Amino acid sequence: MFRKMALTFVVIWLAASSSSSSAFAWPLLPVGYNQDWALPSTVVIIDAGHGGIDGGASSADILEKDINLAVARKLYFILRSQNIPAVLNRTGDYALSDDNRWHNSRSRHRKDLSQRRQLTDEIESELLISLHVNWSKKSMQKGPLVLHQSSGESSLLAFCIQDALNRQQNTAFLPREGKPFYLLRRVQDPAVIVEMGFISSEHDRTMLTDPQRQQEVAEAIASGIRQYKWIVH
Repeated sequence: MFRKMALTFVVIWLAASSSSSSAFAWPLLPVGYNQDWALPSTVVIIDAGHGGIDGGASSADILEKDINLAVARKLYFILRSQNIPAVLNRTGDYALSDDNRWHNSRSRHRKDLSQRRQLTDEIESELLISLHVNWSKKSMQKGPLVLHQSSGESSLLAFCIQDALNRQQNTAFLPREGKPFYLLRRVQDPAVIVEMGFISSEHDRTMLTDPQRQQEVAEAIASGIRQYKWIVH
C-alpha cells in the first residue's frame, strides 16, 4: 500500500490521486480538502493505535491493532457524514515507525510514537483521538476508559467521550489523567486516549470484534466529540 513516505506527503499525494481505486486511499483525505492549501487542515486526527509488527494487546489470534483500525475507519466515516473533517494516521496494517526517518533512535517504539505526534505538527488540527484496547490479568475487568491530558479542554473532551461510551456499554466509569503517556505529554492540541474495552474480557472481546458493535463504539466516540465541540464552540 501507499506508505513509505513522510506523513505530510502521504496526505497531499493521496489528494492528488483521489481517482485511484485503492481501497485504503480515502481515509487520509481531510473532508473538504483543497489542493490549493499549502498544508492539509482538519478538525480531528484519528490515531489508530499500533500496527504492523506491533500488534498491541492480544487474546489468542485476536489483535488490538486490527480492532483499533476497524473502529478508526468507522469513526472516520461517521465524522465525515456529520461534516466534521477528520484524517487517519494509518489506513492499513503497518507500523508508523517504518516511515520515521528523522528520529535518531534505535527504539522502534519511540520512533512509532514520535511519528504519531509528528502528524499533529504537520496537519493543522483541533483534536487528537487515539484509539486503543485495554488488557488485564483479571478476566472480569471490562468497560471503556478515556485518558486525558492535564489541560481543561482535554479533560472536557475525555468526559464527553467517556459519558457517551458509558451509555453505549452500560457502565459508569470516570476518565483519568494519563500522565505517563507520550502522546498526552507531547501533543499540544487537546488529545485523549480512548481504551474502548478489554480484549482480555470475553464480554468486551465479543463487542470489539463484531462489526455492528464496533459501529456502536465509533458512534459513541463521535457523539462525545460532537458534545465537546458544542460546549466549546
